[in-house]
Amino acid sequence: MSKRVVVLMGGFSAEREVSLKSGAAVAAALEKAGYAVATMDVRRDLRTLVGGLDACKPWVVFNALHGRFGEDGSVQGILDIMKMPYTHSGLLASATAMDKAAARKVFAAAGIPVAEGKVVHKSEVFAGDVLPRPYVLKPLNEGSSVGVHIIKGDAPRPASDADWPYGEWVLAETFIPGRELTVGVMGDKALAVTEITSDRGFYDYTAKYAPGGSRHVCPAALPKDAYGEALRLGLATHVALGCRGVSRTDLRYDDSQGKFFVLETNTQPGMTDVSLVPEQAAAAGISFVELVTWMVENAKCDA
Repeated sequence: MSKRVVVLMGGFSAEREVSLKSGAAVAAALEKAGYAVATMDVRRDLRTLVGGLDACKPWVVFNALHGRFGEDGSVQGILDIMKMPYTHSGLLASATAMDKAAARKVFAAAGIPVAEGKVVHKSEVFAGDVLPRPYVLKPLNEGSSVGVHIIKGDAPRPASDADWPYGEWVLAETFIPGRELTVGVMGDKALAVTEITSDRGFYDYTAKYAPGGSRHVCPAALPKDAYGEALRLGLATHVALGCRGVSRTDLRYDDSQGKFFVLETNTQPGMTDVSLVPEQAAAAGISFVELVTWMVENAKCDA
């Protein structure tokens, strides 16, 4: 009898549509690998989620949810209680990585370079510049660049709740010039370094997921020492947060100074046809089917 895998997808965060695409791609690949696959479109209904999982009794849950309530430890805690192994990181690592302020503290304690920054109340943002321009404003717990504002030149900043529907608190960071890089990690190994460019000016939600929205260069054209340092930082963030399975860390490389800055770690990176980790795995000779197979075969829970 084939091993049964339930793929959690959809959800009710700002990244719902991306999660549906990730889940569909994962489900198709797992079926190709010979697993018995069921999918669940997760809604804000705990009884249906728990009841559906209990009825399916999966061998492993593949968590293809993105964003709040799927990537922040919430679902991970439920699966731990139900003693169901699941892909990606556990509750604590997921919650810490999703909270950008908490993740920054972990990175700093581990000697991982981050941009200068601080957490401010949204009222301070509405009242005036909270850092010298250029700087970046980020929601504390959204992914896929949802809500990110780059404030430079005479660009307007959010001035009311209508401009900032992302909660009371805001992470403000100094803008780091240079190149956008990302490093995928699989288990205890960094896969590759990808450079991302976009005509949109920065790697925002549309650039991430729209066909042609960005260009990925893998492996990135970096000096050998810089490439190695990017790999080291990608793995170091994975370890510092206590991640497991697959993660992806985004960095900026200020090549004028030869300095790296870690932006964030994604504990459940996208698995769509334009996603970065599958591209990096392919560059390392690992097919998409092999990647998701490895993920379910290495799934765990903290029961």
